[in-house]
Amino acid sequence: MNKLLLNTGVQYFIENNWNTDIVSVLLKKPIFEGISQKELAEQLEAKKKCKDKLPLWFSTPNIFYPNKLHIEQTSSERTARYKSNLVSGKTLLDLSGGLGVDSYFFAQKMETVYHCEINPELSEIAQHNFRELGQKNIHSMARDGLVFLQESDVFFDWVYIDPSRRDDSKKKVVLFKDCTPDVPGHLTFLFEKTENILVKASPILDIAQAVGELSFVKEVFVLAVDNEVKEVLYVLKKGFDGEITFRTVNLKKDKESTFDFKRSDEKSASSTLSTPLKYLYEPNSAILKSGAFKLVGTRFGVKKLNPNTHLFTSDELKEF
Repeated sequence: MNKLLLNTGVQYFIENNWNTDIVSVLLKKPIFEGISQKELAEQLEAKKKCKDKLPLWFSTPNIFYPNKLHIEQTSSERTARYKSNLVSGKTLLDLSGGLGVDSYFFAQKMETVYHCEINPELSEIAQHNFRELGQKNIHSMARDGLVFLQESDVFFDWVYIDPSRRDDSKKKVVLFKDCTPDVPGHLTFLFEKTENILVKASPILDIAQAVGELSFVKEVFVLAVDNEVKEVLYVLKKGFDGEITFRTVNLKKDKESTFDFKRSDEKSASSTLSTPLKYLYEPNSAILKSGAFKLVGTRFGVKKLNPNTHLFTSDELKEF
């Protein structure tokens, strides 16, 4: 983390040139002493990526931006804010905190948040940004979250895990056991330190397979933003042995569309088939990802075009 990038003149340049052509910046001679054009270009490029995804970071003065890859991998403000409503209590551990976007919003709901990030530079950046954002109840540490948890005598109200979905060669993996940390392999230990675990997964991961890998899954949230599935969240409650509740959420600019069900609801539902009528409907992407293919038709009183499609129809317009 080159702190010279935080100098007033440099910050003024970044603020006024974030939308400039990056190549032209890279080809110029160094503008500021002690700062390479590559470092300057990385700040500009990362700030630009934050404009829509992390508007609070984008608009706050003196934010230090990490490499654009970390911006791409982090939660958006909209999904992080939603996740913060799933937790409550005094203490939460963000086991693999990254840039700290989730930690920041969890800190709005919890008395104390512990942010662990094994990458020292990224941890330093997160700590700096927490200060600039005025969030004082986050303890940020450049440590392996599992090691910290082993040494800590705190019993946490929640442990949040966003495992890295890339292996040592930077290739994407899809199974929880292949992620870092290996969540299924550490569940016994984790439940010695908390009764509530929230796990974030990529939409690529098959939900049924993920549930099979985990234990005590109480709820599954399929979270979409503007009809694009961004995350699947698994809420684990120690000792829970009831039926899992699936909650689909589509976050839109003006409202939040939700559809909740249990697998038994979907299994017992039956579809009424029909040729195309006056109106045609397609479930949002969160519902499609969840697998509620028959139940959505039953709930909304619409007919299915074919058992193997997910399009519905009706003669009268339904609030779908």
